[in-house]
Amino acid sequence: MNAEILCVGTELLHGDIVNTNAQYIAKKLAEIGIDVHYQSVVGDNPSRMKEGFHLGFSRADIVICTGGLGPTKDDITKEILANFFNLEMVYDEASYEHVKTMYARFRKDMPKNNMRQTYFPKGAKILKNDNGTANACILREKTDGEQYKIGILLPGPPKEMKPLMDEQVIPYLKQFSNEVVFGEKVVVVNIGESAAEEMIMDLIDNQTNPTIAPYASAGKVIFRVTAKAKSKEEALEIIKPVKEELFKRFGNNAYVTESGLVEDRTAELLLEKNLTIAISESCTGGMVASRLVAYSGISKSFREGFITYSNEAKMRTLGVKKETLDKYGAVSEETAKEMAFGAAKVVGTDIGVATTGVAGPDGATEEKPVGLVFVCVYYKDEYNVLKINATGNRDTIRERASTSVLNLIRESIEG
Repeated sequence: MNAEILCVGTELLHGDIVNTNAQYIAKKLAEIGIDVHYQSVVGDNPSRMKEGFHLGFSRADIVICTGGLGPTKDDITKEILANFFNLEMVYDEASYEHVKTMYARFRKDMPKNNMRQTYFPKGAKILKNDNGTANACILREKTDGEQYKIGILLPGPPKEMKPLMDEQVIPYLKQFSNEVVFGEKVVVVNIGESAAEEMIMDLIDNQTNPTIAPYASAGKVIFRVTAKAKSKEEALEIIKPVKEELFKRFGNNAYVTESGLVEDRTAELLLEKNLTIAISESCTGGMVASRLVAYSGISKSFREGFITYSNEAKMRTLGVKKETLDKYGAVSEETAKEMAFGAAKVVGTDIGVATTGVAGPDGATEEKPVGLVFVCVYYKDEYNVLKINATGNRDTIRERASTSVLNLIRESIEG
């Protein structure tokens, strides 16, 4: 079976809210072997909503819709679905009791317009929403073409949608799929997207199951290797030889982490090896530390971070020599080394890290242009230094530098 995700809400079209619902639903459907071929967003407009449902059901077996289940006049998603299947709206006593209970929990009187949330297309399977007033529903009906179609209506707020998707929608849809889809992300660094793809083009050209899908992210390329099978274990066995071949071709430039984030793999290694780390940052301004501490449990390894933006701070806090700054400048391999060493020495950690560069747009010279960054990892009395010539705006350069140094920590630990 295949599905289309239809998200309702003018606020989505205007960019006021990021559409995270579609991403979440698509991932959950993939896990049970249901392919998503299309994703659509429509505003709170009856004619365009009708068109969205007609188009969705014309090309998909399942249409999962989020939004438009509230109590206001423009919350008409249920009515639109009922109209598509030529069904009347019927009152549901259990949903009325649910809304009353929720308002009692809020210690508020139930407004009359909330009665809209007690009506559903006739024959719908109603899904109780424990996190909001709007119950959801599933409708499986035949169309004019005598084919069964499934319409699933979920509330828009993610905190309400996600539990309903996990606990009620996925168990319901499993009866229509006997496959699972499982994927692993092989992350490749230090190689551009085009060059990385060219290195495995023969694998991509001959792929069947598993499939290999490349996409670029800041400072890295991610290859998602995905297999369809009857179980997760079987899918892993199908993926294994392809993954091994990718590691063979990309060598130490490749690693696996579920999230695809270099900071997660780096954090995993720090914790596995029981290593402590201190980070000193200039141009990245705390970005490296921020990305690392996003990993739960990293407090066992991460001891302290310094934002030593000025030369005075580098000397006072990290012990960078004035002679080094005078001779080589703040943006130099020599300064990066002294910053990394100073961070480890001051805090007493196994690893010291440093970033220093020209993020721009000001402060550049012919010798040291915008995008020039030096990052350094001090570990086991050795310095691992990387010179970066990044392009883009200030934020892009800082992100590229932070990605590079996080990966350099990974490489230094793995040897």
